[in-house]
Amino acid sequence: MNKEERLSAMIDTYQNLVFSICYKVTADYFAAEDLTQESFLAAYKGLDGFEGTNEKAWLCRIATNKSIDYLRSAGRKAVPTEDAFFEQQSETRGSPEELCLEEEVRERLLKYCSKLKPPYDEIAKAVYYDEMKAEEIARKRNENIKTVQTQIYRARDMLRKLYGKEKSA
Repeated sequence: MNKEERLSAMIDTYQNLVFSICYKVTADYFAAEDLTQESFLAAYKGLDGFEGTNEKAWLCRIATNKSIDYLRSAGRKAVPTEDAFFEQQSETRGSPEELCLEEEVRERLLKYCSKLKPPYDEIAKAVYYDEMKAEEIARKRNENIKTVQTQIYRARDMLRKLYGKEKSA
């Protein structure tokens, strides 16, 4: 059997398998068609050097590698459009409903922080509203880190009690 006949037999036998591998990796029908052809072309070029007995595994490896290479190069070539940019931004920020709820929760948290006695009101606001770390607060207030950690613990306990009162009311 010459090289062309061997390739023809491989295409007849494994064309659907190679296509399905390319399609599963890329999730792009048209790219998978092209990659299937590229895979068989690469197999044809390497047929003289192939001495294994498992043609199927060899072709699957070629198809997988071609598909992975395609994804890598497609990622580098991709130029985001404005629509894609804004869709990505909205995905990371959340839906308008989620944003509204988050803002509502933050405002309620700020209201509860302001109900605490000093210095716990400022500590709670810094930690839970401004999302500062204990080290930052200690530096800003020029206090010992252990003192700030204790104040955070007490402020958290006070906030829990305030939220508990709201739930039971």
